[in-house]
Amino acid sequence: MPDLCSYRVSSQRLLPALRLIAVALCATAFLLPAAEAAKKEKGASNIKAQQVSAESKLGAKATSIASKRRGKSEQADKVVSGGRNVVASIRKRGGKTVVAVQRRSVVRVPEVPARQSFGQLAGLHNTEDALDLKSSVALVIDQDTREVLFSKNDNVVLPIASLTKLMTGLLISEARLPTDELITITQDDVDTEKGSRSRLTVGSTLSRGELLHLALMSSENRAAHALGRTYPGGLDTFVSVMNAKAKMLGMKDTRYVEPTGLSSRNQSSAQDLALLVNAAYADATVRQLSTSPEHQVEVGNRVLQYNTTNRLVKSPDWDIGLQKTGYISEAGQCLVMQARIAGRKLIMVFLDSAGKFARIGDAERVRRWVEANHHLVNPAAAHRAPSTQVAG
Repeated sequence: MPDLCSYRVSSQRLLPALRLIAVALCATAFLLPAAEAAKKEKGASNIKAQQVSAESKLGAKATSIASKRRGKSEQADKVVSGGRNVVASIRKRGGKTVVAVQRRSVVRVPEVPARQSFGQLAGLHNTEDALDLKSSVALVIDQDTREVLFSKNDNVVLPIASLTKLMTGLLISEARLPTDELITITQDDVDTEKGSRSRLTVGSTLSRGELLHLALMSSENRAAHALGRTYPGGLDTFVSVMNAKAKMLGMKDTRYVEPTGLSSRNQSSAQDLALLVNAAYADATVRQLSTSPEHQVEVGNRVLQYNTTNRLVKSPDWDIGLQKTGYISEAGQCLVMQARIAGRKLIMVFLDSAGKFARIGDAERVRRWVEANHHLVNPAAAHRAPSTQVAG
């Protein structure tokens, strides 16, 4: 009997421990699946966070990233741009407004430096002169007396760009070819040297006289090329005639390889170009067409308006008898003119000028300088001198 009572007492003492074990087993049974689910959810959330991070590196918007995050209570309500490379995300969290600033990565592409002209590469722009010209080469000559009023690197040989067209126009005019003969622009006239554009599309047909007008006044490349291509004997013959004419004029430093000036291998010096300007001025057609302010041409059912490339032609301050402009990157801005200033007939040459309007500015400086310092005292004496003699 005592033994039975002792057994009952021991069982009662163990009952609380057994209950605790039972409760623990039940809790484990219930909590283990929840823990596994939470673990899986956390893993999925981590994977999603990595995906969102990758998307953010690709430049996705902050609002798009926030909306895709799982297991996060915060959500973007508004995105504000703080500039070209900054985005601010405004979110609500626990009743408070939270602003997160995200700075986008910027890839900076280095600027391509402007291509230097031959004159710049040779250091010619370091040459100082009394007029502070932007042209690295300049020459001003009295056409009648042959007096050199101003010179700067005038014997340096450089590319001459569309000043080439002055020789092209002179030869076409001297050839006395039919001006009313129709010439069609072909694929051969398209610029493959510089890729320049033209409103004279392939198939356009104009008279030789119209093409000559556009070449001298507006520096139309396809017009000039078509004139050389249709010269008797073809383009190669025309280029040979260009070089022969230069030699005949005493242009010792001049070489032509094509009739437009797009090639940097067309080269000359200021001294040689003064000879060319003097010879071209003797041709009435070249004088008239090169100083024409504007001209309209009919091409098919279109009427094209062309204007001079030299705005000084329209200026009341200038009396220009002949002019031609030119530009390619290797040559810089170029300009040749025959103009009457302070009672003098002057030939002016500007090569390798830096800046779009620099050659015009240089011409204006020279004009004011001549008017102030070289006014002709006895114009009648100069007119008795032969006008075809120019220093070479």
